[in-house]
Amino acid sequence: MNNKLEDIQSVSGTFETETPFALHLQFDDCQIDFATNSKQLQQDLEHYFKPFITQEPGSFPHMTVQAIEGKVPDLDIEFVIKQPDPGKTKIKEEYIDFPEGRMVRKLLTGMLFLFGKGQNLAMGPCVQNSNQVINFINNRFIEWKLNQEFLLAHAAGIVWNGKGIAMAGFSGMGKSTLALHLMSQGAKFVSNDRLLFKKNTDEVAMVGVAKLPRINPGTILNNLQLSKVMPSEDKKKFANLSGNDLWDLEQKYDVFIDECFGPGKSVLSSPMDLIVMLNWHRNDNNIKTHFVNFADRRDLLSAFMKSPGLFYEPDATLLQNGLTEENYIAQLKEVRVLEIFGGVNFDQAVTAIANAMNQGSNKNKSVQ
Repeated sequence: MNNKLEDIQSVSGTFETETPFALHLQFDDCQIDFATNSKQLQQDLEHYFKPFITQEPGSFPHMTVQAIEGKVPDLDIEFVIKQPDPGKTKIKEEYIDFPEGRMVRKLLTGMLFLFGKGQNLAMGPCVQNSNQVINFINNRFIEWKLNQEFLLAHAAGIVWNGKGIAMAGFSGMGKSTLALHLMSQGAKFVSNDRLLFKKNTDEVAMVGVAKLPRINPGTILNNLQLSKVMPSEDKKKFANLSGNDLWDLEQKYDVFIDECFGPGKSVLSSPMDLIVMLNWHRNDNNIKTHFVNFADRRDLLSAFMKSPGLFYEPDATLLQNGLTEENYIAQLKEVRVLEIFGGVNFDQAVTAIANAMNQGSNKNKSVQ
């Protein structure tokens, strides 16, 4: 195999094997049939995607994804290094484009992903890296919605008192923690870290991605409904750490929404009624809030915008045409944007969001 190979189906044929273990997933308007040669991987993904499993698969799914547990064969291909995103330094991926698709290799794990023209294949130590297979499936759904002219946001989403709220902010601001605080107040979960949206005739629709919240120990220790997420030995280990030390821990835990908050607490779509931008910092000050306009605050807009990166077919043009600040501003101009700044205080933020939702469409009035 070499770089002159032009048929992506020939590449995928290199990895052909039986994949008898299947799942049928329904994400909004998209059905994805998943198959693998690993029973363990099928069980792990069945647990992870439990709210989205359908027992009545359609005859013609919108797409299929295969994951093959096994050693990746040596490939006589010269990959291109994916340079880190702005603000990052670690090189994590390399890729090569074919006329009909793309191949991506994860440098740390050796996982290989091939996609294009209906071919969607993951190969390598899949069980050990099931999170990368999950991300691959979610990225196929993201591409499906982007091709319907949705835009992608780096945001969490919830529905609270019948209103859809997107929450975004710069890295480490705690949007997932705030979403879970709101769930303790009765909100429903839409999405953790990626949110798709599109302006329709009378509303902006938002659609979530089936990615569970990943939270740090401090979030768990301060929310009784999350207690089962962390093993008891970890609770003892972290119990005496200060708030700042807990915040800085790199260890993360997946939150299975139904197991922590009860069944029926997840929805995947809703109108978007409010955007909350977290721009606070750890200090003793109270939070402050006001409504802003993305056209005037492009610094905040940059934290809301998100590119799908390597996992979008390289020959697609819809994304290239839509990934502009002007398009995001135009799509979101009717959605109120609340900036929360000052000190970090999640309880005060919940109150501020409740007040903002009660203030109707007054975009210029300060909330607190």
